[in-house]
Amino acid sequence: MIHKFSMNGYNMVLDVDGGSVHILDDVAYELVDLYEENTKEEIIAKLEDKFTAEQIDEAYDEITSLKEEGLLFTTDTYEFNPNFVNRQKVVKALCLHVSHDCNLRCKYCFASQGDFGGAKEIMNFEVGKAAIDYLIANSGNRRNLEIDFFGGEPLMNFDVVKQLVEYGREAEKARGKNIRFTITTNGVLLDDEKIKYINENMHNVVLSLDGRKEVNDNMRPTVNNKGSYDIIAPKFKKLVSERPKDKYYYIRGTFTRDNLDFSEDVLHFANEGFKLTSVEPVVGEEENPYALREEDLPKVFEEYEKLAVQYADMKLKDEGFTFFHFMIDLNQGPCVIKRITGCGAGNEYLAITPSGDIYPCHQFVGNEDFKLGNILEEKIELPQEVTNMFREAHVYAKDECRNCWNKFYCSGGCHANAINFNNDIKIPYKLGCEMQKKRTECAIMIQAKLMLEGN
Repeated sequence: MIHKFSMNGYNMVLDVDGGSVHILDDVAYELVDLYEENTKEEIIAKLEDKFTAEQIDEAYDEITSLKEEGLLFTTDTYEFNPNFVNRQKVVKALCLHVSHDCNLRCKYCFASQGDFGGAKEIMNFEVGKAAIDYLIANSGNRRNLEIDFFGGEPLMNFDVVKQLVEYGREAEKARGKNIRFTITTNGVLLDDEKIKYINENMHNVVLSLDGRKEVNDNMRPTVNNKGSYDIIAPKFKKLVSERPKDKYYYIRGTFTRDNLDFSEDVLHFANEGFKLTSVEPVVGEEENPYALREEDLPKVFEEYEKLAVQYADMKLKDEGFTFFHFMIDLNQGPCVIKRITGCGAGNEYLAITPSGDIYPCHQFVGNEDFKLGNILEEKIELPQEVTNMFREAHVYAKDECRNCWNKFYCSGGCHANAINFNNDIKIPYKLGCEMQKKRTECAIMIQAKLMLEGN
């Protein structure tokens, strides 16, 4: 399978199953569509009104050479790979909902302003301790484990966060593990003490801010319905300025119908000194005025391409930043098994609520159909019918994914979105698919430009 597209003056062809990317001239770019179903003579006859026979002959030989070298028109050999078929069931990561309460009232919040449609509550130490014990006990031979402190707003329960980090450090030593902690915060409660602690103890920190002041304040008001940008932005700048270079962070925004010019928000982050950024498309039902619709896609695609061109130019001038959705490694990238299996929700990744309830991921919290148990139970046995459903929701189990050129980059998309929009884990969320495809094309174009024009 191949995928071809033109962007920013480049004709690109992706060999889907092999991962090779080729930049072709106009002749070869048109010829590649005809190659497998036609003889050279037939191709010449079809293209002779556009190109000379000599040009077509040269392009034909070029395509033939690429195929013979295993760089074009390769076949998928991964479906029955033993490492995929026999992959072990291990838990690698937990999302600890240390607070089901929040001090912002974000209009698009999937968590119903922090409480996930239930009671406002915070996690106690015993629940978090049991979760860490469960993670370690069920991680098999996996050494590196992940714990994300999430909410609501986790800084509203920061004392317990610190207790759990301390406990995790003790527990990992005893079992030969390495736990990498992440905290996701809106920043309202940040102060010098919390910034220092986060920078010393959190491997990663996700900073929630939507972009320009007017964009952020429109969607992320305080409990008093005031703008939050002026409260949060200075604190985020201080945290980032003091953060050690060997630790990660990224600013995470959300774009809606109200800011389809979201490239301006990404560039705003860069101009404010934030070098690691992400601006995600909102996910919501169409009746919500802020929700993206199919009719918005042309504008969204245009914006991604506009950003990609600027982004590549800035990278070439060493003025760049990192935009999460344009990160792609054409040389190696993640292992193919990870690309096939995609999201680990319900198996490798679990979410734990303040009361200890276990869910496949944070986006299922509050949906009783997907409650898997409670972390405080003496013997935890996750329901096999649910965990197997998630485990088997890989790209080969989804008709739309199996034949999609982007399957090894998207990995099947978000399970929660598939269920919420289609009531079927094997039918991907269409808008999400289309935007992901465009982002992949942009990422490939950027890498191509950097390889060709960079030093």
